[in-house]
Amino acid sequence: MKAIIMAGGEGSRLRPLTCRRPKPLVPVANRPVMEYCLELLRDLGIKEVGVTLQYLPAMIEEFFGDGSDYGLRLHYYVEDKPLGTAGSVRNAAPLLDETFIVISGDALTDFDLRPALQQHRESGALATLVLTTVDNPLEYGVVITNSDGSIRSFLEKPSWGEVFSDRVNTGIYILEPEILEQIPTGRSYDFSKDLFPKLLKAQKPLYGVTLDGYWCDIGNLSQYRQAQEDILHGRVKVKVLGAEQGKGIMVGDGAEIDPEAQLEGPILIGEYCHVGSGAVVGPGTVLGPYTRVETGASLKKTIVWDNVYIGAGASLRGAVVCSNSRISKQVQVFEDAVIGDACRVETGVEVRQQVKVWPQKCLGQETVLSESLIWGQGTARPLFVGSQVAGHLNGELAPSRVIRLGMAYGNYFKPGAMVGLSTFNDGVGELLYKAMAAGLMTAGVKVADLGYLLTPLHRFAVRSLGLAGGCHIKPDAAETAMVRLHLVNERGHDLPPGAVRKIENLYWREDGRQAGAIETSVTYPAIKAAYKAWLLSTLKEDGLKKQPVKIALGSQRLAAELAAEVLQQAGAEVIRLDFDPAKDWPAVQEHIPFFTSEIQRFGAELGAIIEPNGEELLLFNNSGRRITTAQQLALLARVYLELKAGASLVLPVTAPRALELLAERLGGRVERVKSHPGIHQESMERIDGKDLLGQQHLQLDALAALLHILDWLARQRLSLAAAVAQLPPIYTAIRTVPCPWEAKGRVMRTLINQEPAERVELLDGVQVKAEKGWTLVLPDGETPHYRIYSEAFSQEAAEELAVRYEQRLQELIAGA
Repeated sequence: MKAIIMAGGEGSRLRPLTCRRPKPLVPVANRPVMEYCLELLRDLGIKEVGVTLQYLPAMIEEFFGDGSDYGLRLHYYVEDKPLGTAGSVRNAAPLLDETFIVISGDALTDFDLRPALQQHRESGALATLVLTTVDNPLEYGVVITNSDGSIRSFLEKPSWGEVFSDRVNTGIYILEPEILEQIPTGRSYDFSKDLFPKLLKAQKPLYGVTLDGYWCDIGNLSQYRQAQEDILHGRVKVKVLGAEQGKGIMVGDGAEIDPEAQLEGPILIGEYCHVGSGAVVGPGTVLGPYTRVETGASLKKTIVWDNVYIGAGASLRGAVVCSNSRISKQVQVFEDAVIGDACRVETGVEVRQQVKVWPQKCLGQETVLSESLIWGQGTARPLFVGSQVAGHLNGELAPSRVIRLGMAYGNYFKPGAMVGLSTFNDGVGELLYKAMAAGLMTAGVKVADLGYLLTPLHRFAVRSLGLAGGCHIKPDAAETAMVRLHLVNERGHDLPPGAVRKIENLYWREDGRQAGAIETSVTYPAIKAAYKAWLLSTLKEDGLKKQPVKIALGSQRLAAELAAEVLQQAGAEVIRLDFDPAKDWPAVQEHIPFFTSEIQRFGAELGAIIEPNGEELLLFNNSGRRITTAQQLALLARVYLELKAGASLVLPVTAPRALELLAERLGGRVERVKSHPGIHQESMERIDGKDLLGQQHLQLDALAALLHILDWLARQRLSLAAAVAQLPPIYTAIRTVPCPWEAKGRVMRTLINQEPAERVELLDGVQVKAEKGWTLVLPDGETPHYRIYSEAFSQEAAEELAVRYEQRLQELIAGA
């Protein structure tokens, strides 16, 4: 048997560790990570190994040579251009004339592959994938198998709604040489994205084997640190270069340790290190060969590479210091900071948390570095939720980070593109506006200054002005101290997942285009007037214009002002009941009882509350009774389908199924899509085309929805209460169940396995059909919770279904 090690990765998410070396040569516990792979293959009895190379190939060839030092014969295959995982293996076809193993040169594992090899032979598989279970499957390829091990489906880097299992693809494959015939030559081709889905569709024998043991895909700095810690704690069965001195202390040959030094395991001190008097080397620390730690220096949970100098009194906590760097006396380097190769950090410097310093930089005396220096990777925390980035001014959305985000978003466009930018009327909004504009213009993008807007106005502006995209900065509706940066595409819609991932990668890499000449911004002052004119132009002549309505309107700030103006110009009599502008949305909702009493006191025909960002609408009939969310959606469906006869109504999986009956009655149909806003809005755009008014406007714009409900009621000569009474009954229930992030994948897998396959639908989350209803279990993408949506033939039955699955989830979570 032979093997292939894929060692061509650039390791961009590990920068600055990989600025001057390929990822397989990054040291883990003082050994290049690829060395562990070679030993794993050798111990299986493999003699010949092909190594695929692309990024800095000469360094790998020089380090490992012909493989004789490892008892192997190594053959190198260098790609002139990236060929993808499968394409790179196809490039090594001359070597592969028998069953072979494919393994990644930058993953750390101690798997015993013999059971997988045995099952591969017994099953007659063309390909066998080695699987493992992980707490958080979002960054991996999820694999769903049948009971006999055959593969049922693949999900590449799923959202929480698609996490149907916690079994993931490790990138270790056992393959037959015939599989190479399925891989095209000379172009990029991937195993998980291209080849395996193709073979699955063709019903070729693909199997998965879940192995026990350790596996870590060292894809980012957090995983890199974790791999070191796991080796130190003995969680990985690999050879460690150091003699055990007791209490978890391992010391390499030739190391000099002063009797007054304090050592506390688990630690690894490399060959020919020097640890001075009074120095403290604490738990979780690795010192690379020839490193010198001077008197009184203190290191804890710190990874130090070879030939590093740590000066007297220096303090390093949870940091990484790369080769040949000099850390002078009294320097402080804090958690998650990285000092690149050959850097000079002078006396008294303070390097703050999560700061990255690229290679060959010099930090002058007493410098306090709180941002990465040309440039650095950020935290491993997810940046986006949907198409939005949320955070606080002094935390996740510090101005320096918003500039970085602006640069990343700007690099998503071609140079010279025009991108709309708007904000809210507040000092925080203006500060973040300037930071975002600076980042966009630095990337060579023109900024269209759209001023102070609501989210629906921003969407309208981007669409009507023909801009390439936009960013709207808005306060979070639920928490006034939080701000959201909402990115949209050229149609004013939320970005789809693929675009979000691209921008997120640009953000973390920080190496995008920087323009030589900075464009000035262009101001568009008439957006609100154009928006009002557009809204009014969509009304029918025989509706609200001829049948005025008396409406109680509750809102705040710009939303209240704009809605009142539009409604009055449309012919409505508006009773403004503005809420305190200083209160957040939850606090406003506490005043709803007072608002409903005012509807009756003023004799209004209905009441409406518009959320401050203009995205959510609450409706009340003339007696002050609130229209439920499901009823409101059904009413909007009726308005749209009577306006667009025979049209398709695009709804997320969470919407009531009763709307399908309503659509059928009106000659239309419902198309179900995933709940991701970008996917939902893209589908609505496909149906709406270039219609002046489409379902996208009614579902995304609270004012547009209100205006057209009023216009329709006027044409039908109906009150809101009467219109709601004509709708089919809708019985739904919603529950929220707390669930730790790390348990979500296991809980989903167990839930799916416990339900009969014929009752389960896996479009988004897990939908289970019952005799007279259905339940959807959907992991929340922003918080550690599950959302449960149930619908049935009665409210009691809907509540019963919701409670049943709430209890099921609680039991599964407790046992996870």
